[in-house]
Amino acid sequence: MMQPGKKQDSEHIAEVMKALGDENRLHILSLLQKQELCVCEITALCHLSQSNVSQHLAKLRTTGLVKERRNAQWIYYSLNKNGFPLIMQILKLLPEQEEEHSELRNVKDHLECKS
Repeated sequence: MMQPGKKQDSEHIAEVMKALGDENRLHILSLLQKQELCVCEITALCHLSQSNVSQHLAKLRTTGLVKERRNAQWIYYSLNKNGFPLIMQILKLLPEQEEEHSELRNVKDHLECKS
């Protein structure tokens, strides 16, 4: 007999795993390990369209892997480090994105958000 909530838990875990199954979403999560970023910064670093980045972030937000913070008209995304200890261990296996964060410092003046 299935206990209440067990199916929902396994469905949520399946959704999280699906979200991690996309290379672009893993790249975004890797970037967010270092600092919070807005969509235009992620777009510049991942070389993806704004709509594509927004769709990836929506999926990550829906699963609870990322959280958002609003500052005026800009929304900043960060890694949700509280709810997924195993996922945080997996993300530590991803390559460092230090070079891309350096690239961000060089292009910040050209971004719409100028954060």
